[in-house]
Amino acid sequence: MTTLYLFASAAPPVFDVTRVIQDAQARGFDVCLGLTPSATEWLADDLEALATLTGHPVRSRYKRPGEQDAWPPAEVIAFAPLTFNSLNAWAQGLTTSFVVGVVAEGVGKGIPMVAMPCVNAAFAAHPQLDRSVAELRAMGVAVLYGEGGFVPNQPGQGRPGEYPWGLVLDAAEHLTGKPAR
Repeated sequence: MTTLYLFASAAPPVFDVTRVIQDAQARGFDVCLGLTPSATEWLADDLEALATLTGHPVRSRYKRPGEQDAWPPAEVIAFAPLTFNSLNAWAQGLTTSFVVGVVAEGVGKGIPMVAMPCVNAAFAAHPQLDRSVAELRAMGVAVLYGEGGFVPNQPGQGRPGEYPWGLVLDAAEHLTGKPAR
């Protein structure tokens, strides 16, 4: 099995994470779930079930120094849904949360990574978004944004059920050399 760190921010598609984990497991991934603090709050009632499903604790905080890591090393990281805040923090190296810290360090470790934003058209109009997407791509991150990835919708008109999760898992398979479905 290939170890996939699946990281998620607090955007509506995060509520589909159980199905996404099951799909990833069916593709042969050992999934470790990491969440931003807000996503952890949103999924608070499901954290125990998600830990049981993955066989690993759901993490949103760093381990203490000297403490053994509860997760195996990542072979690939997928960060989706990736909010405006987390995307910009990652691109700028602002590691204010566990998951952003892990992906920022993952660049230096050479871990293959895929990210798919989930932002509305108002956030997409902010000039920092395009700069951050370009920065992550320059770092070697496969960012699924725009044609062939996530396309923003108008504010308040989100369609979380249409978030293209399959593209994220296909890219993770591709990055690890697995045949995509």
